This record gives sequence, structure tokens and C-alpha cells, in this order.
Amino acid sequence: MIDSPLALRNITRNIDKIDPESIEEYLKTDGYEALKKTLTMKPKEIVSIIRDSGLRGRGGAGYPTGLKWYFAANTQSDAKYVICNADEGEPGTFKDRILMEGDPFSLIEALTIAGYAIGSNKGYIYIRDEYRLSIRRLQNAIEKAQQSGYLGLNILGSGFDFDLEISIGAGSYVCGEETALFESLEGKRGEPRIKPPYPTESGLFGKPTVINNVETLVNIPLIVNRGADWFKEIGTECSPGTKIFTLSGDVARPGAIELPLGTTLRELIYEVAGGISSEEKLKMIQLGGAAGHCLSPDYLDISLDFDSLAVKGLSLGSGAILVLDESRSIIKTAYSLAKFFCHESCGQCTPCREGTLQQKEILGRILSKKSSEKDLELLERLSVSMVQTSLCPLGQTASLGISSAIKHFKEEFLSYSERGI
Repeated sequence: MIDSPLALRNITRNIDKIDPESIEEYLKTDGYEALKKTLTMKPKEIVSIIRDSGLRGRGGAGYPTGLKWYFAANTQSDAKYVICNADEGEPGTFKDRILMEGDPFSLIEALTIAGYAIGSNKGYIYIRDEYRLSIRRLQNAIEKAQQSGYLGLNILGSGFDFDLEISIGAGSYVCGEETALFESLEGKRGEPRIKPPYPTESGLFGKPTVINNVETLVNIPLIVNRGADWFKEIGTECSPGTKIFTLSGDVARPGAIELPLGTTLRELIYEVAGGISSEEKLKMIQLGGAAGHCLSPDYLDISLDFDSLAVKGLSLGSGAILVLDESRSIIKTAYSLAKFFCHESCGQCTPCREGTLQQKEILGRILSKKSSEKDLELLERLSVSMVQTSLCPLGQTASLGISSAIKHFKEEFLSYSERGI
């Protein structure tokens, strides 16, 4: 974690402070106090607290967490599921890994509270195979929680049963999309489903399902313990709480930091990350991971919260920030993005399958200075088509980094054409 006067240590409070494999040390930090409190309340009261807090999903979409729980809780079914999406495949993003490796019991407690709130007795943590240490520590946390009565049958004598299981994915980027994740959990090829129906109505095995990512969930015990009003005091009015940002690229201090939502890009890059690591000037910021927008330095003073970004057609995404100085090639960066998404497309829908391939081929021509006058126009038209017609968020966002790079750095693209476009 990066040290900074701007940093907060709420959801990261236990990172590097306790032994992540010791339930005794977790208990000394008010661990499981939120679950104890939860079990004395009615499920609908817990849902109300989460709704009142204004907590929004930290995976990228920013959907209200309490509303998702409310819909699932009020859907009648003989079975319901709670899923933690720990399939962190966004390049430059490692916030969930830090949380799982450093404070696994917090995630287990949060999932148990979620199960109680919506009436579920079964949960899954879907995690990529590469996260070996996270898997080991989560499994240890599950076993110790079971042995101590915080998980399993008749939790703390309350009559509430809840079990957790870890499911290991094969590293497919598209399985980070919730419905593709369901397909994978069910033993099928990881391909997205058409929505509606939405997961809170028909999710895993066709049952009502709540799916949240790691960072979203670890806020739950804090909100239950300290209250919705406490949570709303941090961040902005419509985007309360904190966000873990992961910084990489040409900054003096790369890494992860927890900051209040509403922090600006300028503060993040120059006060937290120590500015540019070289003598070169700042050239580009990519906001939100590979699926995010490539921005010019003109955006340094933008507020990093859901609504301020949405007004400008931008997204916070996973909170990954890539910083490049003037020595870097925008064309090479765009080509790298195109190769990544072409490789990760599941191929189910034509706009994404063919669109990602065409992006890579066109950018390859531009990079080798063999492009035609129509190639930039074709890329821009292709982007619109992919955004509007792709089945899932992979295809809908695979062109955003490229189209935004063209928008803000068009002269550099023009300079690569042997015909000057």
C-alpha cells in the first residue's frame, strides 16, 4: 500500500497489520462483531442499512449494492445464492488480491452477512487460478470460520445456516462478467447470457443470486458496525465511501491506495504517486483499466466518483490508473489493448468477435505505416458498432481505450500513416 496523507485505511485497515491466517487476530480487530449484530436483526433491516449507506458496486458499474440485495431478498425461491466475483482479470488491477491476501476473514464475514440478508444458505467465491496465495488464505479462513462457529450449520446458535465454497476459474477475462461467471460455475463454457432476466431474479442455476466483487463486499462489516451515516460522511453525496486505486506506469510510486471517492486525478498522480518518474512530461492517463478511456492531461482535475465521470461519458471502472509520459507511443499502447481484447473475446457474438480482430488488424497497419486514409474513420465507426451491439460489457468496452486515444491524440495517429491520412 502507498503511504500518503490523503490515504484512508477503512477496508484496508487490517492489511499488513494482522496475521491474515489467524482468526484470533481478526477477532481482536472487531472481527465478526458485524455478523453477531446482524444475527440479532431481521434480514430486511440489514438490507435497509446497506441501501441507506449508498454503497455502490466497486467492480466498475457502480450499481447500488443495497438495491441489488433488496431485489434478491424479495424474490421468492426455494434456493438463493451469494457469489463473490474475485475473477480480477483487468490489466493493472490488483486491489482484490490485496484484500484477499491481507484480510480474508473480512470477506468471509461479509458474504455470510449477505447470505443472511437475502435468505441464502450457500455462497461461492469465484477466483482465478493465478491467485494461488489468495485461494490458500481464503480456504484457511473458511475452515477456521467453520471450526469457530462463524460458518456452517446453526451459526452462533442463531439457527441460520450458511456454507461457502471456492470455485477456481481458468483465467478467462470474460468470466468476470457476471452471467459468464454463472455459466462457468455451472460447468459450462464461460459465455455471457442475454439480460433480462437479471441475476437477482434468475442467476446461478436459475435461482435468485446476489453477486458482488471483493472490494464491494468488504465494506459490509464496516457499514453494519458503524452505520450508514458514518459511511456517507466519506466521499461525495452520490458516491459515498472509499475506493482502492491501483497505479502503474510512469509514476514515482506505483502501487495501491485507499482514497475517498471524489479525489481528483491530479491529487492521485502528483500527491499520492509522487508525479512522473522520469524527466518527461505527463502524456496520457488511462482510467479504469484496459476497458477504460485514454485521457489527456486536460482531465487532471476531474473528480474520481461515479457521477462526475458519468457526466463526461467516463467510467471509474476497476480503479486502475495507467500513467504514461511523453516517451511512450500512443499507437503501440492502442495496439496492445487491441491484442488483449482480441485474445480475450469469447467469440459468442459477432460484433465483439469480429470487431476486436478488426481493431487489431487496423492498428497493426497503422503501426507499420501501411494504413489507408479510411483506417481511422473505420476504427471510429467500428467502435460505435461494438458499443451498441455487443452482447456483454467486454465487447461494449473493448474499443473505448482505442477510440478515446484517437480522440485525444489524433495527430499522433495521423503521423503514423505513410499517406498522412
